[in-house]
This record gives sequence, C-alpha cells and structure tokens, in this order.
Amino acid sequence: MVQVSFTLPLPAGKRAEGAAAQLAGRMGIDPAMVVHARPIGETHTFFVVYGPVSHLVDTSTVTVVERDHPLLTPAEANQAIRRGLRRRLVVVGACIGTDAHTVGIDAILNIKGLAGEKGLEYYREMRVVNLGAQVAVDDLVDAALAEQADAVLVSQVVTQRDAHLHNTRTLVEAFRARTRAGQRPLLVVGGPRFDESAAEALGVDRVFGRGTTPREVASFLVHRLVPAEVSDEVPA
Repeated sequence: MVQVSFTLPLPAGKRAEGAAAQLAGRMGIDPAMVVHARPIGETHTFFVVYGPVSHLVDTSTVTVVERDHPLLTPAEANQAIRRGLRRRLVVVGACIGTDAHTVGIDAILNIKGLAGEKGLEYYREMRVVNLGAQVAVDDLVDAALAEQADAVLVSQVVTQRDAHLHNTRTLVEAFRARTRAGQRPLLVVGGPRFDESAAEALGVDRVFGRGTTPREVASFLVHRLVPAEVSDEVPA
C-alpha cells in the first residue's frame, strides 16, 4: 500500500478528483482512492491518493553506500585519535557559495549536535573551525591550509540548477590547484539532495545524505585519518 501527494492545475471539484484518480492509476495504483483534496487558489488542487501497487523490486540490484567501519562513541573516537595521531584532529567546515543554510553544518559541528548526539566540537581530540555560511571557495581553501586541516566538511542545501554539484566540483578543483597530490585534506560533503554514491564522480572522499549524525561523521574521519592498526583496535 502506498500514499502519494501531488497538485494538479485544475479547480477543485469532481472532475479534478477524477483526474487525480486517473493519474494515480497510470502510476500503477489500483484501485486508487482519493482520500484528500484541497483547493490551492482558484486554479489548482492538492491531492492525497492511497492504494495498492503491484510493482516488484529486486533488492539484489539496489546500490547503496554501506558503512565499512565501526560506529564509534565519542570516547572511542577520542582514544583512537590520541593514540594514532598524537595530536588533535583538525576539522574545518562551511557552507560555500551563496548557500546560507547552516542548520546542516551546525548539526554536525556544534556541540549541541543532532538527535541526542553531540557535535564534533564535543570531541576533546578534535579542533573544529566552523566558518559559517556563504563562504567563498577560495576563502575556505585559505582557511583549511592556514589551519592545517585534516578534513574539510561542506554542507550544501541550495540545489537550484545543481548548485550543490557545481560548488563541490569548484571546491575540488581549487584544492587540486593549491595542494600537491596526496596532501590535500579529506573532503567530505553533505546535504539532503546529494547522492551518497557520487563521491568518486564529484572527486570527494565521502558524501553524506539526509539524516547523517555527528557520530557517523566522526567515525568516518577516524576510519580514514587514523592509522588502521590503531583504529581497528577500537571495539565495534
């Protein structure tokens, strides 16, 4: 059973409801029940349609990015960093371009965190530099190099005309021009419209999608930046 919602450019009424049921039928919902209809102005109507579908899915063909490392507690992450790096792990974060939405980057970096998890500022063995919103790519690169960042975290919410993809590629090119091979910081991007499987195509080290928590990001940073023989000793 599925529930879908959509808007049609038709004034509210029986004809509009019939059109909604017809559209849902063509989507494969059969029988389609129009359970909610509300006018939006004089020329449009919003619908909620409910019903069964008979489409099949093949889970063997589903491609997702699976976590291949332990999900660490803050104490475990701190222990691994202290033993493996013998210094604090430096993280620089920002929203780049014209993106002014700091909710995502703040949820990961700020001590308040997200969903009951503390942000990376809470991790004693991490030093976090949050540059905020609408940061120019060149300014972010300057800050990352000046801070000798181990990792750069970028949050992108604005997606009009694929701005999040364009900004990410611009960031990758800027670091490529300013750093030697193998010496650039770990590049991590995230946002609700990113495809987590697109890291290689974008040229970054990791893409995080909707619902990512600080603990997931911290665990990934430890996995990639702390020597394996140390991080592997931390219990899963």
